[in-house]
Amino acid sequence: MKILLKTLPVVLTATTLLSTQSVLAETIRVAIGTQDTTINCATGGLLIRELNLLNKYLPKDGKYKDVKYDIVWKNFTSGAPLTSEMVAGRLDFGAMADFPGVNNGVAFQKTGKQSVFLSVLSGSTTGSGNGIVVPLNSKVQSIRDLKGKTISVPFASTAHGLLLRAVAAQGWDPKRDVKIIAQAPEVAGPALKSNKIDAHADFVPFAELFPYRGFARKIYDGSQSNAPTFHGSLVSREYAQKYPEIVNAYLRAAIEANQLIAREPEKYSLLISKVTGVEPEVVYLFHGPLGLQTRDLTWKPEYRKATQTAIDTLKLLGRTDVNLNVNQFISDSYIKKAFASAGLNYDAQLKNYGKLLLVANDALTHQPIKTFERVTQVWVRDEAKVRSYQNAENAFKDLKRLHQAGKNIRVVYIQDRNSGIKLLANQAWFATDKQGQINGFLLRGNADQWAKAHGGKVYDFNNAQKLVKAG
Repeated sequence: MKILLKTLPVVLTATTLLSTQSVLAETIRVAIGTQDTTINCATGGLLIRELNLLNKYLPKDGKYKDVKYDIVWKNFTSGAPLTSEMVAGRLDFGAMADFPGVNNGVAFQKTGKQSVFLSVLSGSTTGSGNGIVVPLNSKVQSIRDLKGKTISVPFASTAHGLLLRAVAAQGWDPKRDVKIIAQAPEVAGPALKSNKIDAHADFVPFAELFPYRGFARKIYDGSQSNAPTFHGSLVSREYAQKYPEIVNAYLRAAIEANQLIAREPEKYSLLISKVTGVEPEVVYLFHGPLGLQTRDLTWKPEYRKATQTAIDTLKLLGRTDVNLNVNQFISDSYIKKAFASAGLNYDAQLKNYGKLLLVANDALTHQPIKTFERVTQVWVRDEAKVRSYQNAENAFKDLKRLHQAGKNIRVVYIQDRNSGIKLLANQAWFATDKQGQINGFLLRGNADQWAKAHGGKVYDFNNAQKLVKAG
């Protein structure tokens, strides 16, 4: 009996310890807000989720040894509701553009809390990505033709900032010389189709998506404003200070997502399209080599400037009266640590302003492509890789062969000869020179100028193809 009395407490103690460990095992929420259809946020949300990259990097030792992770994903079509969820404490991370990002910082500050702009995901130091479109059959050829017209835009968005700068650059009063109305892209699309608006300004990917779908035409690219723009990742400062290792894991996942899409842009453009409904041809326009924007996770001075511009513009619009300190709002310490833990050189990337390189042989001549100002690309349906060509002449010659063989062409791209941005060729204008070389342009006016200066002529896409004979 004495033996039973002595051994019984030992058995109970062991059982109690196991039960206590189970109850005390901490569950940490990792709640991430995404904007899937804003496709240049993909490496900070959609791809991490779809490829299950976060689990790969979440800490599992030290103070996190017995932790269980509750990973929550929630998708939004814009930054404002995402911010509301973050401020309410229902999300920890979020991805959005510079203007909504500033609104995020302001909203946190008004509640006595703070958010942190962690990293850039994708952007353009010249402003490409935002744009202005008009109905397909509109007579408008450039922003100069919009005086006195009705232009819609998602209010307080990065595209709103672009529109205000573009109007100011014309010397116009935004309250008298144009009529600016608030309109989300899902409303603007039908409005463009029915000619209820004269123009629409929008962010990624709508200034390309609407033209690709055939009911709009792009007449202004953000690069014409030379005003930097970007999308990036944010986190609650309280969360980041409590769980810096989890922030590092999230950024490591974003880095890997960025590397994956750089290696296989066609493959991941198809995946992004499958999830979002945004056509892969439009996704590749942004994420492929020589694309509209660069996927750059570093805090270049231009992106810091874009954040300050967003603060100043929102104050001008009367959207905020809060003083948000850019140098406190933006923190590069987390992304620097993530780069270091990934074995990458942050300082070297900070100095790198190049787009994703095109490393390819000309699909017609099979010679390495060495110059890129006239690069033309063709994506053939059911082909895993986009075909690249040194110039439009080679591409158009091969296009004739492809058509004769009954191939289905997804899309043709060409680089703008002036700005270097990637264009949908069927929406571009083409100008020749005395040697018959074909150059692509977004704007008819730029094509006219080139042709006049170089002794050539201007053509639309269909007639430009006729200049080249099948060989």
